[in-house]
Amino acid sequence: MRQFIWLAAFLSLVLAAYLSLWPVPIEPVVWHAPSAPGYTGIHAVNSKLTGLHTIDLHGEVGPEHVLVGPDGKLYTGLASGRILRMNPDGSGQQVFASTGGRPLGMAFDAAGKLLVADAFKGLLSITADGKVTVLAAVAAGGPLHFPDAVVVAASGKLYVTDASTRFSPAQWGDTVQTATLDILEQSCTGRVLEYDPATKVLRVVATGLSFANGIVLSADEDSFFVSETGKYRVWKIAVAARQLDVSRASAQARVLIDNLPGYPDNLTRGRDGKLWLGLAGQRNDLDAMAGRPFMRRLMLRIPRMLWPDPKPYGHVIAFAEDGKMLADLQDPSGTSPLTTGITETADRLYVHNVNGSYLGWRDALMPAGAAPRAPPPSPAR
Repeated sequence: MRQFIWLAAFLSLVLAAYLSLWPVPIEPVVWHAPSAPGYTGIHAVNSKLTGLHTIDLHGEVGPEHVLVGPDGKLYTGLASGRILRMNPDGSGQQVFASTGGRPLGMAFDAAGKLLVADAFKGLLSITADGKVTVLAAVAAGGPLHFPDAVVVAASGKLYVTDASTRFSPAQWGDTVQTATLDILEQSCTGRVLEYDPATKVLRVVATGLSFANGIVLSADEDSFFVSETGKYRVWKIAVAARQLDVSRASAQARVLIDNLPGYPDNLTRGRDGKLWLGLAGQRNDLDAMAGRPFMRRLMLRIPRMLWPDPKPYGHVIAFAEDGKMLADLQDPSGTSPLTTGITETADRLYVHNVNGSYLGWRDALMPAGAAPRAPPPSPAR
């Protein structure tokens, strides 16, 4: 019995030492998390995103961003590194290009080239025949670390989010794992950069963001909107800003939407002035650990299989440039892939996701007072 007690005490000490001292890759920062608003008001629980039509991706996974090309076809980047091109109903699927990384946000420029923020490779330009050129690479010393989204201005300049300069998927091997590390640490190293194709120069527009994610330009292109995933909010920032630290008060930046009920992800411009935002998962116990860095270190010392996984919850919203909420669509069924955004066409809303084996869509929203439309053709399955 005495030996058993000594063994139990020894193992307890070993476990305590491991949980307290084992090295982890993050240096957590104390921050204040606002109380979660819950699902009330405009965000009241609904089922407007349930029962989606699905487009089979034939073994591919993770249409994280979806784009309508100048040819009217859909383009989407996948976990395999391939960019798939297809007809709006999902037929005629073909590999447009392969980046060898993880394509995330995408945009077409005026010349018809596809610009891609690839988490492993950098800011890419792809010609109509699928030739890939690296405009700015992911590297240990920069210029990019975790490119996440890109948008093209009428001037031809590109604006790209660099989600974190502390953690890079090229180092950690997975975008979700890398995002988790950055959000747990809360060191706020996310940035927005401008790339000028004429001079091939990158300049820093804004810094200090907790995982800079989706980006879209304002209608007048004087500002851009950027989602700050780690702090549940959306910023409006002046394009003319230079090296602007958003943690310091400035007339060039303001929080447009604060304290969202989930993690804001892709931003896209929809129809009739709408801006769409995906919420990639509900807020969870991380809020309670905001002021307890030790708890966040401890979390990384516990095997991932023991982490409490939040219930899958599909959620996308639409808002106007003044921040007014225009739509809220949810899937509380627990069957939704991790929703990251929306691409809106005249007939459909295509739902981006980071881990699903299909691309989901539903009918487009009806304008107030509009007569019902005839149903679109059946989807490819």
